[in-house]
Amino acid sequence: MCITIRINMIKLLGSGGPDLVKKYIYISIGLLVLVIVLSIILLSNNIEDEDEDTGDENLKPVIYLYPEKESDIIVKINYKGNLTCTYPKYNDSWKVHAEPNGKLINYEDGKEYSYLYWEGMCDLDCRLNKGFVVEGYKTAEFLQEKLSYMGLKPKEYNEFIVFWLPKMEQNKYNLIYFAKEEYGEIASLTINPKPDSIQRIHMVFKALNEYKCIDQQILEPFERHGFTVIEWGGTEID
Repeated sequence: MCITIRINMIKLLGSGGPDLVKKYIYISIGLLVLVIVLSIILLSNNIEDEDEDTGDENLKPVIYLYPEKESDIIVKINYKGNLTCTYPKYNDSWKVHAEPNGKLINYEDGKEYSYLYWEGMCDLDCRLNKGFVVEGYKTAEFLQEKLSYMGLKPKEYNEFIVFWLPKMEQNKYNLIYFAKEEYGEIASLTINPKPDSIQRIHMVFKALNEYKCIDQQILEPFERHGFTVIEWGGTEID
């Protein structure tokens, strides 16, 4: 570019046009400044985008409470990320009156709820080197089987499937992994009174265009006893 400009300037000087040379220089400098400004703007936008991407989105964890008898229960989320949505509104904790059938009355607003819901953004460290590779159209059947095995009742796993199926069944394959320790490291629950049994299911999945051979994840069955807490949610990995 510098060589071209120099050659053009020499031609202009040779033709006796100093005014044209000045104009050419001004235009060249103006274009150079414009390129620099645009580069700075694009770089700034990229930095802002990186700052906004605070991690993976942990979608729709919902918490069911099943005490043996009507009880006042306090639930606190210990989350290493940013809560993006809660329902009912979460103010440091939820305080509810719970019945054995799962019905909840929230003390904050006096309204009835079926479960406690939250979403957030946080990095979830999952390598996905084991799990299950499932054809998209078989996702519903797969989830029914595995969620039931892990202790969810039809009402609970049906609500899970209704939420996640639209995001999964159109994919050619889904790599599915149920995070246990990894999820517990970024999101734990403090519940008072302490539950007798608790099952937290967090599905991590990634859409695949072709089949991938991985080690199958070993799942453990879950039995309810006493005051039981059930939580389910998930994260989609790009």
